[in-house]
Amino acid sequence: MKLVGIIVIGVILAAIIGFIALAQKSKSGAPPGLVDGALAQCPSSPNCVSSEPGVSSSHAIASLPLSAWDKLPDLIQESGGHVFSLRNDYIGAVFVTPLMGFVDDVEFRKDDTQVYVRSASRVGHSDMGANRKRVEALRAAVAE
Repeated sequence: MKLVGIIVIGVILAAIIGFIALAQKSKSGAPPGLVDGALAQCPSSPNCVSSEPGVSSSHAIASLPLSAWDKLPDLIQESGGHVFSLRNDYIGAVFVTPLMGFVDDVEFRKDDTQVYVRSASRVGHSDMGANRKRVEALRAAVAE
C-alpha cells in the first residue's frame, strides 16, 4: 500500500511540475498580430475563438459592434488584462490566469463596420471555454 501512495504522490507532483513548466512557456513569445491585414487564424486546438471570416464553426464567435472600439482599452484593463498595442485599427492585449500564470492573447481588428476579435491560449490544448467566456464578458460590458 505504501508503494501505491508513493506512486500517486509522484504522479501528482509530475503533473504540477508539468503545468508550471507549461505556464512558464506561455510567458515567452508574443501574440501573432495582424497577418495580411486580418487576425491570425485559430489553431486546430479548441483553445481559441475568432470572429474573422472563414474560421471553423467550433472557433467562431460573433464580432463586436464598431461602437465598442473606444471602450475596449479600459474594459480590458478593468477585466484584468494588459493592453500592449493600441493602434488605429488594432488592439493587442494579454490576460494571465491568476493561479498558474498561463498567458492568453486577445486581439481586436477594426474595419469600417465592425470589430473582429481573436482570443487564444498561447500553449496547451483546452482552455475549458475561458477564451469564449472572456470575449462574451467583454461583449456584455460593451453593451452596458
